[in-house]
Amino acid sequence: MIRLPDESGGVREYSPRPLAPAAGVHQTPAPAPVGGAPTSGVLTSRTVFSAAHVVADPYADTTPDGPAAVDWDATLAFRRHLWSHGLGVAEAMDTAQRGMGLDWAGAAELIRRSAAEAKAVGGRIACGVGTDQLTGPADLVAIRAAYEEQLAVVEEAGAQPILMASRALAAAAGSPEEYVDTYTHLLRQTSEPVILHWLGPMFDPALGGYWGSADLDAATETFLEVIAAHPDKVDGIKVSLLDAQREIDLRRRLPEGVRCYTGDDFHYPELIAGDDRGFSHALLGIFDPLGPLAAEAVRILDTGDAKGFRELLDPTVELSRHLFEAPTRFYKTGVVFLAWLAGHQDHFTMVGGLQSARSLPHLARAYELADGLGLFPDPERAESRMRSLLTVYGVER
Repeated sequence: MIRLPDESGGVREYSPRPLAPAAGVHQTPAPAPVGGAPTSGVLTSRTVFSAAHVVADPYADTTPDGPAAVDWDATLAFRRHLWSHGLGVAEAMDTAQRGMGLDWAGAAELIRRSAAEAKAVGGRIACGVGTDQLTGPADLVAIRAAYEEQLAVVEEAGAQPILMASRALAAAAGSPEEYVDTYTHLLRQTSEPVILHWLGPMFDPALGGYWGSADLDAATETFLEVIAAHPDKVDGIKVSLLDAQREIDLRRRLPEGVRCYTGDDFHYPELIAGDDRGFSHALLGIFDPLGPLAAEAVRILDTGDAKGFRELLDPTVELSRHLFEAPTRFYKTGVVFLAWLAGHQDHFTMVGGLQSARSLPHLARAYELADGLGLFPDPERAESRMRSLLTVYGVER
């Protein structure tokens, strides 16, 4: 038994699952060994990216507003873990704390290192391209130049670019036309098709009114205008609005050959499963802690068994909704917490000090839900680490 705090201020007893999983409970494989190439085969029915977190260097003498100190060995080992299960890695995205502890200098180093590792092990990788090297207000010319600088880094590294939503562009653009002009300028320069990323304000409040309007219907029309003008330069779109029906409506209007990558961490099983009129691929932060289980589910879907896919993945939604509850942008704390419990890193420390962004009751519930899903390769280690955290907070004596 372990005593867990709850949101009412009380403490309750919880019985962690035994080492041998109960019938129907998923058994997550142990972390992939260092240097391991993909071992589980390529997923065939869907293209699936996991947006991966970064592992902080816990011994670095730094501050929350200082440059990120990254443990490169542990960070790259986690990417090898994802590749070993057949997943792609979406690198230097918001899950990696872009703009929330990881600056552009750190992101550029992450992109170069991860792209080289992907090439070495045969893993798929796509990397975020933004404008976060800009400090303070910027005009459209400077914003274009910032995008171009980052695009060059990603393409030179041999990775697929993901054109991320830009805080600077959201602040500077005065009309939908200025968004269209900016993205048209960038798409004309890309050497290979890119993924366009529409990140909603629940993930980043600075992105409200993106595409030139707070009216999502109007914003959607501008977004589609950009895609329709350059379908050969757009591999797909990543939609993170947490609105399943809007995503379905949007993907049905995409030009032939342009994919929809769901970024909806609330409705991903139904969106990936799809219907008789189409489906979504995936680029998800929740597939960081769910990596092996998610890959197993998609392999079931590869056989045509949509029911089996849903039976395995549907039970994970409660955990995902918990990790991504408002304020949603702090979901990274729960993701890294679960990586620590699962043994993918030796500490619960984050760049920018973001380990403090979620409460102890929130983390305790995340542990309970993840344990119930069988996400921990070593449940006893996870329980021991949970107890150590509780001791720091004065719960376990």
